[in-house]
Amino acid sequence: MSDGFERSLEERLCRYAAVDTQSDETVASSPSTPCQLDLQGMLVAELERIGAEEVTLTDYGAVLATIPATAGGDAPVMGWLAHVDTAPAYNATGVKPRVIRGYNGGTISFPDAPDLALTPEVSPALADKLGHDIVTASGTTLLGADDKAGVAIVMTAAEHLLANPRIPHGRIRIAFTPDEEIGRGVDARLPADLGADFAYTFDGALPGEIEYETFSADQAVVRITGVAIHPGLATGKLVNALHLAARIVETLPQATRTPEVTRDREGFWHIYQMSGTAAEAELKFILRDFELAGLEATGEMLRRVCDAVAATEPRAGIEVTIRPQYRNMRYWLEKDMTPVDLARDAVRAVGLTPRSVPIRGGTDGSRLTELGVPTPNIFTGMQEIHGPLEWISVQDMALATRVALELAGLAAGGRGPGQA
Repeated sequence: MSDGFERSLEERLCRYAAVDTQSDETVASSPSTPCQLDLQGMLVAELERIGAEEVTLTDYGAVLATIPATAGGDAPVMGWLAHVDTAPAYNATGVKPRVIRGYNGGTISFPDAPDLALTPEVSPALADKLGHDIVTASGTTLLGADDKAGVAIVMTAAEHLLANPRIPHGRIRIAFTPDEEIGRGVDARLPADLGADFAYTFDGALPGEIEYETFSADQAVVRITGVAIHPGLATGKLVNALHLAARIVETLPQATRTPEVTRDREGFWHIYQMSGTAAEAELKFILRDFELAGLEATGEMLRRVCDAVAATEPRAGIEVTIRPQYRNMRYWLEKDMTPVDLARDAVRAVGLTPRSVPIRGGTDGSRLTELGVPTPNIFTGMQEIHGPLEWISVQDMALATRVALELAGLAAGGRGPGQA
């Protein structure tokens, strides 16, 4: 079924994806990179053009806007969110989006990377997309459908409601956030500024998926101070910080506790950055588990390994710092599943079967839920994210847009948290 959303979604995604918005965790400002404001400025102008109200760019880099209510009664205020930044994990400069129309089931090649190939064998979800319009990048960058597809979906649904004021719905608040990929998408001021009773992030994958359980997440930084000296004079004196760093990584359990060997509800530790010199080195880890006890145990395991390595070389200094990033939204949503139930009804209304699987990651909704705004996650269709094979179906994006509109109608019936 086509609602005429496909061309609008395609145009928006390609336009947004071409703007470099990669975030950078090494920068403390918000947003962490000024290029994110390039897209945020475009979105402010677009929201104003389509008739949204209370369009604001906050001083922490989020864009907020309002779709005014058209229904009477006490409908709850719903939030729609998506993030504008792309992951630091892969090149995001010079993205060249392209559309493969009417996908025929074969191999998708990439003009800027002739040896790269996207097939149903590589990405099984592609096998179900015969006849779909598939958007990819050109082979040397990620696409950025994570989460510019979500931005396009929210913007397209907003435009539809604003152009059709006879459709009954409550007040809807829109937020486009920066820095989600580095765990800083939800500023402490956002819940109050958003002013929503509950919300949805559009930042998921397969059609029909509604996610309300995420990892709990910590970041760990290990700083190692060695003893520096000219290597020609090093006998009995040099303590090489890089050697100690390598020993820490090698001592940690790799056969059972890293991302590449874990699945489903299994947690992991993951080293994602190692830097330094023989004098000083730094290791950065993410720690993940669905249960807080497991997350704490992983952190304690890292500390024990660092202590054991430190004991072998008392002249060195090894410091471990662990900070919380986000927590499993299930801890709060399971107390009132109404937002999840609404999403399931909306998914059924567009002809899909709702499915809920734990996210082996997190969303802005993780932190928002923890701060008092229940926020499950809705699919967009994005696949193979954070790399050159990233792709998305325009038709799947259209399904997500229809889900957003169904949610608006359902909430107009007064169904919000505590109102079911």
